[in-house]
Amino acid sequence: MNKPGSNANSKRSPAFNSGVSTAPAPSPAARAPVRHLVIVLGDQLDISATALDGFDPAHDCIWMAEVVHESEHVWSAKQRTTVFLSAMRHFADALRAQSWPLHYVTLDAPDNCGTLAGELAKAIATCKPQTLVMTAPGDWRVLQDLRSAALAAQVPLDLRDDLHFFSTVRDFAAHAKGRKQLRLEYWYRELRQKTGILMDGKAPAGGQWNFDGDNRASFGAKGPGTVPPPTRFAPDATTQAVIDLVNTRFASHPGSLAEFGWPVTRAQALLALRAFITERLPFFGEHQDAMWEGEVWLYHAHLACALNLKLLGAREVVAAAEAAYRAGVAPLAAVEGFIRQILGWREYVRGIYWSQMPEYEERNALGATADLPAFYWNGDTDMACLRDAIAQTLRHGYAHHIQRLMVTGLYALLSGIRPQEVHRWYLAVYVDAVEWVELPNTLGMSQFADGGVMASKPYAASGKYIQRMSNHCKGCRYDPALSVGESACPFTTLYWDFLLRHEPMLSANPRMGMQVKNLARLSADQRSAIVAQASTHRQAIAATAMTQHPSRP
Repeated sequence: MNKPGSNANSKRSPAFNSGVSTAPAPSPAARAPVRHLVIVLGDQLDISATALDGFDPAHDCIWMAEVVHESEHVWSAKQRTTVFLSAMRHFADALRAQSWPLHYVTLDAPDNCGTLAGELAKAIATCKPQTLVMTAPGDWRVLQDLRSAALAAQVPLDLRDDLHFFSTVRDFAAHAKGRKQLRLEYWYRELRQKTGILMDGKAPAGGQWNFDGDNRASFGAKGPGTVPPPTRFAPDATTQAVIDLVNTRFASHPGSLAEFGWPVTRAQALLALRAFITERLPFFGEHQDAMWEGEVWLYHAHLACALNLKLLGAREVVAAAEAAYRAGVAPLAAVEGFIRQILGWREYVRGIYWSQMPEYEERNALGATADLPAFYWNGDTDMACLRDAIAQTLRHGYAHHIQRLMVTGLYALLSGIRPQEVHRWYLAVYVDAVEWVELPNTLGMSQFADGGVMASKPYAASGKYIQRMSNHCKGCRYDPALSVGESACPFTTLYWDFLLRHEPMLSANPRMGMQVKNLARLSADQRSAIVAQASTHRQAIAATAMTQHPSRP
């Protein structure tokens, strides 16, 4: 009998690659009481998870539950809900193939109470476990809910570290202690030195830590050329059943499932990883910040969803990228830029999340109060860059990091939209969105709502940035060079208005000095015209804005 290993690099049983369901596992009710009831959440689909260390099928049972609350606490898009449910069901099939006892609750079960805590309470009553065992969840809310259920049932909860990551939350807390600023670069270097990744002895590979300066090119007038196709997977019977369920149960939720193709098994995730390393990583670096109309995938990895569900281990992804560099298959600038996103940024935002929650979610340093525009839910806008980014988001549950930061996020920042509304939108619409990674990226990096805990300055830019990094402006009715007038780009108008509204605060930020100094070039009349046009634009958008969809509960 195969037993799970103790870390993310442990050898996985072939059964967990197949997703094939065979003989059913023994009924939990027939085996009660059990020794350990092992909680496996929808983003913990890893046979090597610490919760499964020492699992004994003769005495223990695994618990998994699909609950409607996880799709309705934010207005979860159909692509996102389908990814989670399909991946969970495939993982459950693999557990059954091992004949491991499993207590699995489906979303459409007649007695499903709709919440994780409620379903766990029912499972405790059925299985009568001596102990609950769980790998630490990613979300603060989920941890509090499950802790409360365990406490109410008076059953001990054994909470174990998530070794899917390179560091623990305690490691980050030790790093952060005594620091006035928590900057990515220093944490990233510390992890590079600790792990030896992209290191040549004690020196960073290539003699420098960061190749970001080499990775900011646009495509130019000719565009990206022929881009390798994304690795997509046709729905099997399990996924199709989930698609049918989601289209029925969450019919009013945003997005479409007509082109669903995300990896939902480990075997599929490994194929996606291999395709990225061989086909796109060599070209990823130089153009990772570039955008192009109608080009959804470009040279990006599309692996964040599989990583966040734990279908892939962070170590194996980073190791594959470094191996490509060492073998001369991919240039160092591309590999370093990609590894920084995982070994650096992903570890960093997790540390920020767990060191700052729960009050972090309510921060609003810029005092933004506007409602989220309705077009974020339907893409109905005449701003070409926003229309393209939102349309592909609703179609695929995906947009790459610059579309998120410097298109949808930038517009929200400049418009003064409440950061909590922006956060809930990002959490709802992207297949890779889990709160520990999404919330700091949105409130901290994108909206500067944490006042500089994460970012050293607001990521404020005019429409000229989008023009430089894409071809969106070529087919748009707005001119990014203009801040006032009928053809003025709303991004440019709102950019200058943002600087004017926050001039005292921004003047104290050394990284915003040049941008703030540019305000001196504006006459009093120009300032008034910009403020008036920005106000008119915001009022027009507010007339159609909604903080929640009418059909949401």
